[in-house]
Amino acid sequence: MIVFRDPAEVPADFGRTVVAIGKFDGVHVGHQAIIRKVQEDARAIGARAVAVTFDRNPLEVLRPQICPDNVVSLDRKLELLGESGLDATLVLTFDSALASVPAEEFVRTILVDALRVATVLVGVDFRFGNGGAGTPELLKHMGLEHDFSVDVIGDVFPQGEGRRVSSTWVRELLAAGDVAQAAIVLGRPVAVSGEVVHGLKRGRELGFPTANLSETVDALIPADGIYAGWMTDHTTGVRYPAAISVGTNPTFDDVSRRQVEAHVLDQDGLDLYGHRVTVEFTAHLRGMVAFEGMAALIDQIAADVADARARLGL
Repeated sequence: MIVFRDPAEVPADFGRTVVAIGKFDGVHVGHQAIIRKVQEDARAIGARAVAVTFDRNPLEVLRPQICPDNVVSLDRKLELLGESGLDATLVLTFDSALASVPAEEFVRTILVDALRVATVLVGVDFRFGNGGAGTPELLKHMGLEHDFSVDVIGDVFPQGEGRRVSSTWVRELLAAGDVAQAAIVLGRPVAVSGEVVHGLKRGRELGFPTANLSETVDALIPADGIYAGWMTDHTTGVRYPAAISVGTNPTFDDVSRRQVEAHVLDQDGLDLYGHRVTVEFTAHLRGMVAFEGMAALIDQIAADVADARARLGL
């Protein structure tokens, strides 16, 4: 997938496009449905399938006091969009200058002049341009003048669920530790990637060594607690079963930040320092609690490992 960081980077001979516009935070099953429709429509007319998105949540500029955490980082979002099979993504820098662009100018300069759009796909609640004045209705009106059509995509509801898919729902599920339901809404397992760094090595002292992830990861971390899941070492490509801890280690109360630690099952001799890994959360086992003494903690960790093994079918 080609990534353009400015409309001026789109080649003049790029050809006609079918475009979906949105934040695409999390690239969840609702976004995936739109992307599939973009690809189908593009194939039908021999055009390019393109996403237009932003380098940050527009609320970070417009209303920072209510801006939520991103479900995934920008780099991870682009990875997921690339994996979907799109031809290109145009990432717009959302700053005060872009926020002030009138909706009509946004359509003319970006969709018409740069992307030579043939069809635009947006969600029912899509708004754009200065003051949010741009609506699907405005797009349809301008399409008559500039020779493009507009397809408004309805909400997506997971089977058996009465709630529409949204990034807000994903955040709520992660905050509750419900990684199983979040995986359904995302259309893939909940996972975070980062570099393995040195920690306090307390897990090794307790008989359960862990790989500690760096503070910077590429996705929103689920609620504090213990999880069953998997850890993939990007250096070797090996995927290991794991018991995963998220939190600040309340038994010792000497960890200043939330951290992700993965104890790889039956692989005590691994040296993963400096490796980039992906930790995948399969099932929530329990919440994070403080224990009275080392013996109680060790007994609980052993029980967690056994529970993780069972949840993973090992």
